[in-house]
Amino acid sequence: MAAMHALLSGFAPIWILTAIGYAAGRSGLLGAQAESVLGRFVFHVAMPAALFTMVSGSRPAAFAHPSMAAFAAGTALVTALGYAVGRRYFGRKRAEAAVGGMASGYVNSANLGIPVAVHVLGDASFVAQVILFQVLLVSPVILTLLDSGTQGGGSAGGGLRRMLTMPVRNPVIMASLLGVAVSAAGLRLPAAVTHSCDVLGAAAVPTALITLGLSLHGGPADGTAGTDRAGAEGTGPVTGRVEVGVVVALKTLVQPLVAFAVAGPLLHLPDHQVLAVVLCSALPTAQNAYIYARQYGLDTGLARNSVVASTLVSMVTLSFAAWALGPSR
Repeated sequence: MAAMHALLSGFAPIWILTAIGYAAGRSGLLGAQAESVLGRFVFHVAMPAALFTMVSGSRPAAFAHPSMAAFAAGTALVTALGYAVGRRYFGRKRAEAAVGGMASGYVNSANLGIPVAVHVLGDASFVAQVILFQVLLVSPVILTLLDSGTQGGGSAGGGLRRMLTMPVRNPVIMASLLGVAVSAAGLRLPAAVTHSCDVLGAAAVPTALITLGLSLHGGPADGTAGTDRAGAEGTGPVTGRVEVGVVVALKTLVQPLVAFAVAGPLLHLPDHQVLAVVLCSALPTAQNAYIYARQYGLDTGLARNSVVASTLVSMVTLSFAAWALGPSR
């Protein structure tokens, strides 16, 4: 009962804020450019503030724990599979395939993982490590693919120059690197700075969900980023649904199964650590996948639909994992 209450309390804000965004889009309350403006606000302002605060106060040495190795194995394998399937079977270009890979393996660890972990596991310490792993290791890889796939044309020297300067041009990576520098130096920032970042960063998740809801009603006025990919490169509505189904299966079924295989039979971790790894791996796709796709001017249909569908399916997979691996089984 406690686990089910945790799931419902974690899922409720996702559905409520997304529904508010949809209602705002349908009514035209925020104007035609709301999705575009809010998406840029999340990517350039709120998300960097949240990441800087999180990373600057962290200890990345926690990555050395065997539990993180099990989670990382599932994430790496499923993200690579999502990328490869998009490229080979759905005709996605590099940047779009990167979005598919992210939708397949990047978990909603913050606004859903934390409440679930607190109620099911008793604390959120492992979720904090998952958040840092995704921020410091997974996001830079995805953003590099996005950057090179959308702006990487031209000479080899130009492509290398863009890759080397990407941390300066990308606010998410820059904020994470600044946070690492502050953490490594052991600096204590003024309370006014940290509190301001906390307040600003707190807007990232709710604004991203509102933006996601806006996209469910319709794309931005320019029609570049909010559209589905039906008709592009030979894909249509049926292929789109199949691709979303593949991504959701990778996210909610394959990723937790791989994590379980590594954490249990391979590493022989204690039961409570296996439960933590599997629960975090079974979390649905994070809305970051949609925000990144929108920011880079890509098709957002796959990311958006994967977020919504995986969130629905994960209510079942998370409940099953908590029941099958929990201490009361």
